[in-house]
Amino acid sequence: MTSRMAVGMIGFGTVGTGVAKILLNNAELIAKRVGVPIELVRVADLDVKTDRGVVLPEGVLTTDAESVLHDPQIDVVVELIGGYDVAKRFILTALDQGKHVVTANKALLAIHGEEIFHAAATADCDLGFEASVGGGIPIIRSLTEGLAANHLSSMFGIMNGTSNYILTRMTEEGKSFPEVLEEARRYGYAEADPTLDVEGLDAAHKLAILVNLSYGTPVNIKEIYTEGISQLSTLDIEFAREFGLTVKLLVIAKLQDGEIEARVHPTLVPSESPIARVSGVYNAIHFIGDAVGDIVLYGKGAGSLPTASAVVSDIIDVSRNRLKNISGRVPTTSFQWNRRIPLRIRPIEEVTSMYYLRFMVLDQPGVLSKISGVLGDHGISISSVLQKGREEGQTVPLVIMTHRSLEQAVQTALQTINRLSFVSEPTTLLRIEGVEQ
Repeated sequence: MTSRMAVGMIGFGTVGTGVAKILLNNAELIAKRVGVPIELVRVADLDVKTDRGVVLPEGVLTTDAESVLHDPQIDVVVELIGGYDVAKRFILTALDQGKHVVTANKALLAIHGEEIFHAAATADCDLGFEASVGGGIPIIRSLTEGLAANHLSSMFGIMNGTSNYILTRMTEEGKSFPEVLEEARRYGYAEADPTLDVEGLDAAHKLAILVNLSYGTPVNIKEIYTEGISQLSTLDIEFAREFGLTVKLLVIAKLQDGEIEARVHPTLVPSESPIARVSGVYNAIHFIGDAVGDIVLYGKGAGSLPTASAVVSDIIDVSRNRLKNISGRVPTTSFQWNRRIPLRIRPIEEVTSMYYLRFMVLDQPGVLSKISGVLGDHGISISSVLQKGREEGQTVPLVIMTHRSLEQAVQTALQTINRLSFVSEPTTLLRIEGVEQ
């Protein structure tokens, strides 16, 4: 019987440091749960001088990643460098060497996942990526095992802590997006370049992985409609509050008539719903299964130790399989490789939703009737109207909530409305989820 499981790690940054701390500090507990010790025998990083607050045994730290990939004693390779080309090469090399792989690289899996999944299946090796979606929240394992008996009709949730922190502060304190973004940078919740987070791209990467696992279909990230929060105004947050709604950046996926909706955008949700109550840097995902009903998973979606916890859970899972001389017990993509079927992802124009529309218009007679007339001409019915301020001849906000309508019809109507002489700026549109009609 194997006397230990040897782990080699490439990348010793924030998450890598957390992995090392957990493997060292919880070594006895992990050994009891696995049956043998899990030992971190080699760690490769370009920077071997910086003090990370964790002391590795002599000879473990190296600048040579190849020594991790080609060491015959190493059972599991952990990739934590991020990025695309180099990380992809490391993972494929490790699999080709017959080593099991654990990664937290969501962007790589969202874009090159099919090639990597196929390589793992071909090599008959396990590939763990729990940490790629939701940090320390066990979302991947819940999908591939806990919810495996269910047809999932839909999922929606908050998958980016930076954006959720910004929206929480804008909602609670009425601060503008630029103000809160700068605050998030100071506190370390936002990167120097926050584009991936605030423009929804990070959340889209995670959604691509979730859709792949939930519905057994390859996903082209370019087909996921993605819209961020950088243009969101506190004015819309305040109006939403008057309707009992809260703005969140959501990932949304639905299976309808054999096709998939997959989109990321600011969304209005009922303020009393579990998702609306998720604040700060926390994440949450809401699944709806035909057998289990509603399931909500909530927790820290990022950070050194929460993400490292997910990485180590994968190392433990792989180690247990290795000790039993098995791999692929749970398919990497949740579905058996030869039973996956490509499904069409609906373009956003074919999606139906309820809508919040804010028009900035001159306060003059006939404005509401003309706007409602254009909406009606495109088959869009109004559920409620809110208008603040009465300053004749001045520009005022006019908010209209619609019943469920086709996106293409709404966009076409807005093109006409935005050209009307009394409309002073492009209409703000927010989609609504979780409200019964």
